[in-house]
Amino acid sequence: MALLLFAAGLVAGISNSIAGGGTFFSFPAFLAAGLPPVVANASNAFAVWPANIVAAYTYRRELATLPVGIKASLVNALAGGALGASLLKLTGDDAFSRMIPFLILFATLLFAFGKRLRDLLFPLAAGGVTAHPGIAARVFEFVVAVYGGFFGAGMGVMLMAGLLMMGVDNVQQNNALKNLLSAVINSAAILVFIFSDLISWPQTLITFVGAIFGGLIGASVARKLPAVWLARIVIAVGVSLSVYYFFEYYGPVG
Repeated sequence: MALLLFAAGLVAGISNSIAGGGTFFSFPAFLAAGLPPVVANASNAFAVWPANIVAAYTYRRELATLPVGIKASLVNALAGGALGASLLKLTGDDAFSRMIPFLILFATLLFAFGKRLRDLLFPLAAGGVTAHPGIAARVFEFVVAVYGGFFGAGMGVMLMAGLLMMGVDNVQQNNALKNLLSAVINSAAILVFIFSDLISWPQTLITFVGAIFGGLIGASVARKLPAVWLARIVIAVGVSLSVYYFFEYYGPVG
């Protein structure tokens, strides 16, 4: 079981740093280890946390090229992540888990067609990152942060879709900022989980180590990929997540 958890962390770290969707690999491993869903979710959030931090640091050159004005995004990420984790603590994830395939499918379609929709809804952002995105974009960003704190599956895909709509249409910059915001969201969430005693540490630390190595490997690979292939990976991960969770919660019976 320890080898399974380490391997899950490794693959999750690679996936998260490239395109998101690492929870697809790591969360089922925690369930297979016998942890209750809420504890498995909280433990998973901590275990994959380093991947985004490592990837964000590796992407520091791309982050340095972004214009000023991302402070509001960081505040949104911090507040939303804490709120989402608090909601999980209060309500559990059974009912929300049945919404996951629909949310991920929506996010994947949004990423695939987000540039056209972004140009329609936010025409002033078409030339690059906008310093003053509209209220709709900020609300969407906050909702994604809440979602990330609550469960997190597909959060990377949803963040990249939202950033695309806000004008971050350079895929490498988009991926860099996605990793930074994901790290902030997860940091806020795991603080809530730690103080709520929702983390099972033995399983978490094994997966945590794997995720560190995965984040280093994934970030290096992502920076060498052509933008078009990185975008295709994002869409492929989103479709895979959607199919998996549709079968998980709505598959044929008997």
